[in-house]
Amino acid sequence: MIKIFLIFILLASSSFAIAKDKPKLRWGADVESGAPYSYKSPENPDLVIGFEAEIVEALAKELGMEVEFVQNSWDGLIEGLIRGDYDIVVNGVEITADRAQVVHFSQPYYYTSESLAVRKSNTDITSLHDLKGKRVGTLDASLAQKILNQQPFQITTLGYDEEVLCYGDLILGRLDAVLLDEPIALYYAKPNVDLKLVGGPIGYMEYGIVTRFGNPEFDARIKKALDKLIQDGSIQKILERWNLWNTSTAKVWGQSPVPQTRPEAYEKYLETAWGKRTLLEKIKNYISFLPLLAKGAVMTLELSIISMALAMFLGLCAALSRLYGPAPLRWLSVTYVEVFRGTPLLIQLYLIFYGLPHVGISFDPFVAAVLGLGLNYGACEAENYRAGILSIPKSQMDASQALGMNWFQSLRHVILPQAIRVVIPPVTNDFIALLKDSSLVSVISMVELTTIYGQLASTYFDYLGLGILTACVYFVIGLPFVRLSRYFETQLTTSRSTPPKAVK
Repeated sequence: MIKIFLIFILLASSSFAIAKDKPKLRWGADVESGAPYSYKSPENPDLVIGFEAEIVEALAKELGMEVEFVQNSWDGLIEGLIRGDYDIVVNGVEITADRAQVVHFSQPYYYTSESLAVRKSNTDITSLHDLKGKRVGTLDASLAQKILNQQPFQITTLGYDEEVLCYGDLILGRLDAVLLDEPIALYYAKPNVDLKLVGGPIGYMEYGIVTRFGNPEFDARIKKALDKLIQDGSIQKILERWNLWNTSTAKVWGQSPVPQTRPEAYEKYLETAWGKRTLLEKIKNYISFLPLLAKGAVMTLELSIISMALAMFLGLCAALSRLYGPAPLRWLSVTYVEVFRGTPLLIQLYLIFYGLPHVGISFDPFVAAVLGLGLNYGACEAENYRAGILSIPKSQMDASQALGMNWFQSLRHVILPQAIRVVIPPVTNDFIALLKDSSLVSVISMVELTTIYGQLASTYFDYLGLGILTACVYFVIGLPFVRLSRYFETQLTTSRSTPPKAVK
């Protein structure tokens, strides 16, 4: 009996070791893209669902791997793959000739087309040719945008980061039409009572799994696993569940275009996204979102504090170098301030995170975010500190040195304490601005407060309520620092104005 028990323990521990050592399949996608591709589960915001999420799960199971999801913005998915942040990209990426020059595509796992949406009352637009002189919305860097730009007549094409915003502007009359992938139109335009689809299928596209060049063995494994999932009907069942089984895909795979199963996932999506919710239900949802928003707030706060500390250090060094350093150091500090203050933070983040790996320098997303924010705001802080130091009369430096202090002692005990009181308000303003600008780091696969807001809003179609809730969180985490700065400013002013006690 004891032997059997020991054998059982040995087998269990071996199984645990195997499970623990199970290789990861790192999957890159943008869950802000929303349904039906991949998005946050309404029941469990920590879980990613969607037809592509299910395909990746099935693929990982076939490969004997475990899925590890990595969030990144749509614009940075390919660059993130190239720099090695994840192993595959599965996010409705169309197989095109220009993309195939920089990354490898698997065989297609879905075949579809573009769909044109207009307002319900519109009778002027029925096809692509009716878009001449019109304002048309689509997603940035999408095949739909390329199709619009290739038309022989003039179209004002407006690119968006999220499909929900496209259709929102269409409803408000800011756009005349929206051209997007058929799955997107099926989930965001067709259920909307204010919109309608016109013109039938436009163009043709294929979605493929994206991998890096240089790993043919891994590519072959992906192809073999995907072939099996196609042949045994696994992917067809997934597509049917999400109401995406169409004639194009059925024709290529030699199957009947008639779905064999009920679109349960699609029906559940419609109920969640388009169903009417009472005020009490919305409040319960908002309360359930608080832990997730708190997690994003902690990341935002941590990132902002570390970045501001770096900015203050760099700013002080640059200001002192410019005011008191030798000519080469002065020139270097001026160059740093003008370059980083005169170029957009977003471009700097792209260069640090996606550009530097091309010359052999690669940073973790958090480190890259801190560097980008710290270097950018350090240039602003340098000017704040320089102005604060220059506001102190030069005679005070001369007087302190006449009393026997050296240059460093005069700066340390006389000039800087007074300058700090002057620069506290602008430094506080910069920190609050940095707190808000930290939302830009979502483009380098950082998940902070604004990113979580976008993920939840695209799931629940509640941009107003969730937006107000997120704004309140930003206000709450920023307010203590404003109060703290006012306290120190008051203390410094009081201590400066209080006359010294007379010595008996």
